[in-house]
Amino acid sequence: MEKTNEGEANLVRLRASIDANPDDPSHHFNLGLFLWERGVEKKEVKEEAMEHFLISAKLNPHNGAAFRFLGHYYSRVSVDTQRALKCYQRAVTLIPDDSESGEAICDMLDEEGKETLEVAVCQEASEKSPRAFWAFRRLGYLQLHQKKWSEAVQSFQHAIRGYVTCADLWEALGLAYQRLGMFTAAIKSYGRTVELEASRTFALVESGNILLMLGSFKKGVEQFRLALEVSPQNMSALYGLASGLLSLSKEYINLGAFSYGASVLEEASEVARTSTCLAGNIACLWKLHGDVQLTYAKCFPWTWDEGLEISEQAFKNSILSWKRSRCSAAISAAHSYQRALHLAPWQPNIYTDLAIASDLVCSLNESPKNGQSAWQLLPEKMCLGGLLLDGEDYEYWVALACLSHHTALKQHALIRALQLDASLAVAWAFLGKLYKEEGEKQLAMQAFDRARSIDPMLALPWAGMSADSHARDIALDEAYESCLRAVQILPLAEFQIGLGKLALFSGHSSSSQVFGAIKQAVQRGPHYPESHNLHGLICEARSDYQSAASAYRLARCLVTSSSGSVAKSHLRDLSFNLARSYCKAGNALEAVKECEDLKKEGLLDTHCLQIYALSLCQLGKKELALSVTRTLASTISSMEGSLRATSTTFICRLLYYISGAELAITSILKMPKELFQSSKISFVVSAIDALDQKNHLDSIASFSRNFLSSQKEITQMHFLRALGKLIKYGSGHSLGLRSGVEHLKKALHMFPNSNLLRNLLGYLFLSSGGWTDAHTASRCCNSKEYDIPPCSNEEENGGLKSASEVIGATSVACYAIGNKNPIFSFPTCGYHSLYEPVTIRHLQKWLHAEPWNTNARYLIILNLLQKAREEKFPRHLSVTAERLIPSALSDRFYSDRDVSWQYQKSQLLLCGAELSLQCGDHIGCINQAKNASLLSLPNGYLFYAHLMLCRAYAAENNLRKLQEEYVRCLDLRSDCHVGWMCLKFIESRYQLRCDSNSLLELSIEECFKEGSSWNMWMAVFNLVQGLISLWDEDFLDAEEFFSQACSLAGSESCLFLCHGAICMELARQRLGPQFLQLAVRNLTRAQKASLNSLPIVSALLAQAEGSLGSKTKWEKNLRFEWFSWPPEMRPAELFFQMHLLANQSTAQSDSPSSIELDQSPQRWLSRAIHLNPSCLRYWKVLHKFMS
Repeated sequence: MEKTNEGEANLVRLRASIDANPDDPSHHFNLGLFLWERGVEKKEVKEEAMEHFLISAKLNPHNGAAFRFLGHYYSRVSVDTQRALKCYQRAVTLIPDDSESGEAICDMLDEEGKETLEVAVCQEASEKSPRAFWAFRRLGYLQLHQKKWSEAVQSFQHAIRGYVTCADLWEALGLAYQRLGMFTAAIKSYGRTVELEASRTFALVESGNILLMLGSFKKGVEQFRLALEVSPQNMSALYGLASGLLSLSKEYINLGAFSYGASVLEEASEVARTSTCLAGNIACLWKLHGDVQLTYAKCFPWTWDEGLEISEQAFKNSILSWKRSRCSAAISAAHSYQRALHLAPWQPNIYTDLAIASDLVCSLNESPKNGQSAWQLLPEKMCLGGLLLDGEDYEYWVALACLSHHTALKQHALIRALQLDASLAVAWAFLGKLYKEEGEKQLAMQAFDRARSIDPMLALPWAGMSADSHARDIALDEAYESCLRAVQILPLAEFQIGLGKLALFSGHSSSSQVFGAIKQAVQRGPHYPESHNLHGLICEARSDYQSAASAYRLARCLVTSSSGSVAKSHLRDLSFNLARSYCKAGNALEAVKECEDLKKEGLLDTHCLQIYALSLCQLGKKELALSVTRTLASTISSMEGSLRATSTTFICRLLYYISGAELAITSILKMPKELFQSSKISFVVSAIDALDQKNHLDSIASFSRNFLSSQKEITQMHFLRALGKLIKYGSGHSLGLRSGVEHLKKALHMFPNSNLLRNLLGYLFLSSGGWTDAHTASRCCNSKEYDIPPCSNEEENGGLKSASEVIGATSVACYAIGNKNPIFSFPTCGYHSLYEPVTIRHLQKWLHAEPWNTNARYLIILNLLQKAREEKFPRHLSVTAERLIPSALSDRFYSDRDVSWQYQKSQLLLCGAELSLQCGDHIGCINQAKNASLLSLPNGYLFYAHLMLCRAYAAENNLRKLQEEYVRCLDLRSDCHVGWMCLKFIESRYQLRCDSNSLLELSIEECFKEGSSWNMWMAVFNLVQGLISLWDEDFLDAEEFFSQACSLAGSESCLFLCHGAICMELARQRLGPQFLQLAVRNLTRAQKASLNSLPIVSALLAQAEGSLGSKTKWEKNLRFEWFSWPPEMRPAELFFQMHLLANQSTAQSDSPSSIELDQSPQRWLSRAIHLNPSCLRYWKVLHKFMS
C-alpha cells in the first residue's frame, strides 16, 4: 500500500512538472520511463508512455534513450518492425555504446536474414566508439561465421575488454586463433574459457586436438579426460582420447619403454571399443580401433623374470604366449579394419591397413590350419583393392611391394611408385633391399645412396650401408655409426641385432647405446637366438656375467628347441660362451660341467681348453688344470699366429699362478724362441720378469719387445716397465718410486703426448710425498686430455689413475694449488695449478657422466671441503658437502673390508666431522669421528680420527676426554708430519701432559727422519714452535725458532715475514738496535721471495726503514704496500699511512707525481675513518688537522 501511494505521488509530481513546463523533453522522458516501468502488462499504459517518448524525441532529437524505448514499443507492443528498426538505428547512431539497442536491432536483422545490414550496423557502431563492446562481440561472431578469422580475432580482442568474464567470447576467440594456426594463443583462450566455466566441452576437446597436433600428447590426453568427466559419451572426446593415447604410446615405444607403451595402448583400445559401441556406424572409429590393435601387436614386448629358473619348456611357453598375444591383437585389428571397410568401401587407405594387419597375422600364426592360406593371399588382394580405387597414389604401390611375396611384382610396384614420384626415398630404399636380396650389390648400393641423399632421416638406407660395409670397403667404425643411426631412427629388432654384431667387431660393445638396443631387441625379437646371444656378449663386455650366462642359456634353449637341423658349431659357440661367462662370474663348477659336456661331444677346441684349464684351477684342481694345459701346449705348433700367441700367453700366466715364479720362468726358458715373436707374450714375459729379482727373463723380455708394433703397445710396455721398477728397486714395504719416475721421464721424452704415461707419472709424484711433488704431479697431466670426461677416454682407462683423479687429488694435497682467490687468503707458495678454477666443475661433469663412480664423488667432497676451508666455511659450500657425504657413505662398496674402501670411508667421516665442528655441531662431530675410529684400518689412519676427537672435546672444553684422546694419539702414532704438528698445537694450547713429556718431540723427530724434505719439515716445525712461543709471549724464544726456520728453508717468504715481524716487536720493546736491522733484512728477503706481492710485508718494512731514518725507502715501501692489496680489501690503516705519505709529498713541492697525490691528505684520512670509525687515533689526527 505504501509503494502504491508513493508511485501515485510520483506520477502526480511528474504530470505537474509537465504542466508547468510542457516544452521540457526531460520531463516527458521521465514520465514515459515511469509509465513504461509501471505498466509491464498494460498496453494502455505503454501507449501513453510511447506518446511521451515520442514528444521527448521530437523536442530533443539527440536523446538516444527515447528512441531506444520507442524501438522497444514498436518491436514488442505494436509489432511494427520497420519503425522499430528505424528507432533502434537512431538510438545506436546517437549512442553507439547502447548495447540494448544494438543487440535488439541485430536480433531483428538476423531474424530477417539481413546479415549484410547487421554487419554494417556493428561496424558503424564500432567505428564511432571504442567502447561499443556489444558491436565488437556481435561483429566477431558474424566474422567467425563468415570464416574471416583475422578480422574476428581483432573484434573479439576489443569485445573481451568489455566482457572479461564471458566464456563464449573466449571460446570463440580460441576458435579464431585455431583456424589461423596460432595454436599457443588458442590454447590460452580455451584455457581461460575452462577457467570461467569448467563444463565447456568444446574448449576442452579443441585444446586436446591442438596439443595432439603440437606433439604434447600427455597434456592433450589430460584435456580429453576432463572433457569426458563433463560429458562421458561425447564422441569427439572419446575419439580424441583414443588418438592421444595411441600417439603417446608411440612416443614411449620410440623411447624404448615398450611395456609402458603397451599398457597405454590397452587403455586406448578400451576407449576406442567404447566409442564403437556408442556409434558403431562411423568408419573412422573402427579404423582407429584397428590402428590401436595393430600398434599393440607390433610393440607388445616379451618379458622374462631373470630371477626364475630357466627351463626349456617354460621359456618355450613364454615365447608362445607372447606370439599368441600379438596374433590376437593383429586379428582384432584386421576385424576392425574389415568393419571400417564395410562402412566406407571407397577409402583405399583402409585396404592397405587391412593388408598390413593380415600380413602380420600370417607371420605370427604358426598353426597349420586350413584358413592359413586365406590369410597369406589376403595382403596382396587388399593392396590391389586399394590400387583399384586410387592407382595414382605411390604409397599404395610401395605397400604392395612390401607385402607381396613375388619378386617381379615387388620390383614392378616399386618402379611404378618411382614413376609417380622419382624423389620417393622409401621406394628407393625398398628397391635397394630387393636388389640386395637378389644379389645385385651394385644396384643395391646405388638405390640406398639415392634414398639416403633424398631423405637422411630414413632408417633403411643407413642399415643397408652398414650391411654393405665389405662391398663399399668402409671402416668398421663407419659401418657401426651408420647402423647406430638406423637404430636411432627406427628401433627394429633386426637393425638392433645388426648393431650388436658390428659393436663386437668395432670395439663398442660396452657402449650404453648398444646395451639399450640389444635389450630392446630381446623384447621385440625373443624368438631370435642371435638376440639372446648378443645380449650375453654385451652383458659380458659390461662385466655383468650373471646376466650374460642367463642370456646364453636362453639362446641355447631356442637353438635346441628349433624344428630345423642345428649345426654343432652353433651349440659349441653357445656352450663356450656360457662356460666363459660362468668362469668370469666365479662359478667355476658350472664352467667345468659345460667344458666336460663339450669334451664328450668332441667339440673341445683351443678356446674351450683355456676356459677348462682356468676353471679347474679356480676349483683348486691344479693337477687336472696342468694336464689340460699340457694338452693345450701340445697343439700350439699347429695353431695360427694370433691364436698361438694367445695360447702361449695363457699358458705362461697359468703356470705362474699354479706353480709359482720359478717353475714358470723355467718353462718359459725352455720354450722355442719363435713363440715370443708377439706383443701379447711380450707383456706377460715382461710382467713376470718385473717380479723376478734375478732377471732370468731379461734377454727374452728384451727380444720380445722388438715385436711391439704400434705406439700404443710401446707406451703400454713403458707403463709396465715403470711399474716393474717400482717393485724391483723397492725396499721393505716401500716402492722404488724414484726409479719408476726416472723411467717415465725418459719415456715421455719419446712419447710426450701419451696420457697413459703422464697420468702414471703424476700419480707417482703424488704418492712420493715430497714437498713440491704435488705441484709437479699437477703439471704432468695433459690439459687437453683433462677436458675429456674419463668415461670417454679409452687410453687412460687402462692406467692406475685417470687425469681427473690425479688433478682432483693434487688440489687437495696442497692448499696453495687450490688457493687462487686473494679475497680469502694470500698464498705464499710459488706453485700454482692450471686446473684449479675448473677442478670441481670437471669432477661434477665426471660424476654426471658416471653417477656410479665412487672415486668421482669422493674427490668432489674433498675438493668442496678444501674450498670451504679456504673461504672460511660459507653456508652454501658446507650444505653442499654435507648433502653429498651421506649419499656417498651409503654406497655398497664401503661395506667392503678392503683397506682402500675403508680408508675412503674414514676420510668421508672425517670430512663430515670437520663440517659439523665448523658449524658448531660438536655432538655430530664426535659421533662421526668415533665411527671413523672404529674402522679396520692401520694405526696411522686411526690417528686422525682421534685427533679430530681431540679438537671436538677441546671445543666442548671437556679436558678429561681431551687428555684421553691425546694419549691415544701418542699411542697410535702417525707417519705424517702435519698430524704431529696439529697435536703439538693442541698440547701447548691446553697444557696437556703424559707420562713421558718428551714422547711427542721424539715422535716428531722420528717422523722427520723417515720422511723426505727434512729441511722443509724442520723449518715448519720451528715455525710451529715459534708461534707457540709467541702465544706464550716468549718473544726471544720465538725469534730463535723463526731464525732457525729461515735458515732451513731460505725460499719461503712467510718464514721471513714471521721473523721480521717478531724482530720488529723486539725492537719496539727496546731489547737491542740489532733487531731493527735484522727486521729490515728479513722483511726485504720476504718481499723478494714472494711470487706475488704480500700485504703487510711492505708496510712493516716501511716502518722499519722509517725508524732507521730512511725516508725515501719509507715512501717507496708504502707505495708497494698500496698495490699489494686488492682494491676491495684495503684496510683503514693503509689509507691512514697514505694520508701521512700525502702530507710529506705535499710539503715537498718538487715531489714527483705518485699515487698518494691523487687525493688530498684530508680525503685519505676521511676514507680511513669511514672504514674504521672506532679508531680514536684517526679522529685525533683529523681534529688536529682541522684545527
